[in-house]
Amino acid sequence: MAKQERAIRTRRAILEAAGAVFDEHGYTSTTIAMVLERAEVTKGALYFHFPSKESLARAVLDEQVPFGAVPPQPCKIQEIVDMTFVVGQRLLSNSLLRGSVRLAVDQETPSGVDHGEPFLQWARALTSLLELARDRGELLPTVKPPETVELLVGSFTGIQLMSRALTDRADLGDRLSVMWAHMLPSIAVPGLLPGLDARADRGVRVLASLEERAAS
Repeated sequence: MAKQERAIRTRRAILEAAGAVFDEHGYTSTTIAMVLERAEVTKGALYFHFPSKESLARAVLDEQVPFGAVPPQPCKIQEIVDMTFVVGQRLLSNSLLRGSVRLAVDQETPSGVDHGEPFLQWARALTSLLELARDRGELLPTVKPPETVELLVGSFTGIQLMSRALTDRADLGDRLSVMWAHMLPSIAVPGLLPGLDARADRGVRVLASLEERAAS
């Protein structure tokens, strides 16, 4: 049992180190030696979990969507809003998430690493929530969940890239608030709009709620 727990901790340390290095240098310039130095593990330990740089990159990409986990909300549109703000807030400091996002948009990522997979995973997760919102009467009748989700994922991707380039994501919460101010009236039924919270500090507050739940 102790060996299993140690292996889990080692794998996580490697993933977090790889995320940081991928974020800083991109796929092509990242080397296994850089990851080893950052993770402070042996080459044997790394290759036990990840036989190649490509497998390591795939594992980092697979970690992206779980960072969007938020407390369930009675209003599913609010839950989707919360997911975007939580990811945005975590991008400020979480090296593994930052590395995963960098790999997903890095055009030099090789064909053996499917950097489109996180987009598909986000689309599946958000479409399910938006379909549930539709079933609960939260959506305007003109909304087609798959199309709206593609717009949302694409918008979020572009906004966070622009925010990273201009302010190292310091203004991402403000930019997401503006995005939702434009999108929500075309998605939600009018009666829901006054109660939806898309203020710039929404991610901070939702994460604080998650930490309180974990501590209790």
